[in-house]
Amino acid sequence: MKKTTLSVLTSIVLGSMAFSANAAQDWQDDAKDAWIDGKAETTLLLNTNLNSFDINTDVTDGNVTLTGKVNSSVDKALAAELVKSVDGVNEVNNELTVMTQHHEKDHDSETFADTLTDSKVATVVKTRLLFSTDISGTEIDVDVENGVVTLEGTVSSDAERDLALTIAKNTDDVKKVVDELRIIG
Repeated sequence: MKKTTLSVLTSIVLGSMAFSANAAQDWQDDAKDAWIDGKAETTLLLNTNLNSFDINTDVTDGNVTLTGKVNSSVDKALAAELVKSVDGVNEVNNELTVMTQHHEKDHDSETFADTLTDSKVATVVKTRLLFSTDISGTEIDVDVENGVVTLEGTVSSDAERDLALTIAKNTDDVKKVVDELRIIG
């Protein structure tokens, strides 16, 4: 009788420990997906070429599904490229619907790719500036054309200017950085 009771108690304890470990792992996975979802939504929001309020993101195990409406096939491709660049994203399932078929000019694939790359670079630089606690990223405008990043706005010190320029220079696909920052304060 004592052995049976001891066996039952041991089984209950081990079973609850296994359940707790699974629950903790599920919580961590859910938190990671929520973090990726927030970063993806922020990236889309900061891109001035997209109406991010019509784009929904859903993240499961690091895989992002985009749903909603966009104005063109360029916007659809841009949204997917921007989300692919977010840390932690494994795969993007682009289910966005193109609402209207604009009579788009014939673009050669190189121009189209350059436009997407410039938009991605602008979003990445702006996001990194906003997430830096040492820079007032809201005071800095980021423009990108053909891989050339122009930073314009105000900073409070030479050190802040140098940090902003370094962040831009260290971003993938940046060919050159133009400094139009002004120091105030």
